[in-house]
Amino acid sequence: MELWQIIVLAVIQGVTEFLPISSSAHLILPSQVLGWADQGLAFDVAVHVGTLAAVIWYFRQTVAQLATAWVIDTAQRRVGPNSGLAWAVIAGTIPAGLAGIIFNDFIGTTLRSGLVIAVSTLGFGLVLWWSDAVGRRSRSLEGLVLKDAVIIGLAQALALIPGTSRSGITITAALFLGFGREAAARFSFLLSIPLILAAGLLKTFELLEQGGATDWMVILVGTALSFVSAVVCIHLFLTFLERLGLMPFVIYRLILGALLLLLLW
Repeated sequence: MELWQIIVLAVIQGVTEFLPISSSAHLILPSQVLGWADQGLAFDVAVHVGTLAAVIWYFRQTVAQLATAWVIDTAQRRVGPNSGLAWAVIAGTIPAGLAGIIFNDFIGTTLRSGLVIAVSTLGFGLVLWWSDAVGRRSRSLEGLVLKDAVIIGLAQALALIPGTSRSGITITAALFLGFGREAAARFSFLLSIPLILAAGLLKTFELLEQGGATDWMVILVGTALSFVSAVVCIHLFLTFLERLGLMPFVIYRLILGALLLLLLW
């Protein structure tokens, strides 16, 4: 890839990873529509490291509190508010992790197509709108229980379908369960940490198995730009979420899905 293509794709990854518009769709589209070469494993590893570092840094106080409480409370065989939320993150990660292991090959060979992206972009965009329209938005993270985490985790497994959006489907599920927009988004972001970590480690092992020379320029640029753009994106999303709602993202998904169908016609 050219340097400018690396920059564009790294920023796309950082911005779309945490918005309900599907990062996988936006990374697949340049190769499908513009004919760009596949970005390769080194780039995938770089942007995963960047976005993982971004969400951990942005929620560093919360992550530290959850991790500390989980270790202490687990050792003492009790569950407090913070350790309970940590257990919820763990429980919510399991369904997507198992689905990734079972269906990884099928998804990689069958579902990474422009038509699948277009249909899922449109379909899950409408479901996002529905959840925001009918959700009570009265519950906070303090009221999240293990059952909620499992349901949101099962929804997260659907994000393996390109175009679905991991953040979009988890926010959708949380809104259907009655959580407020900000609470839904914050839990979605916390839920992303173990999943991005697992995906990054998997891709790192694949990269090591392939061997060969590592393009450190790609690694450094991809990591840095995805980190910066992801931090900015998370901050702006949480700042304006209650004011703007989710309709702008629904409209964007509908326009994007319609354009994709026209291009594929």
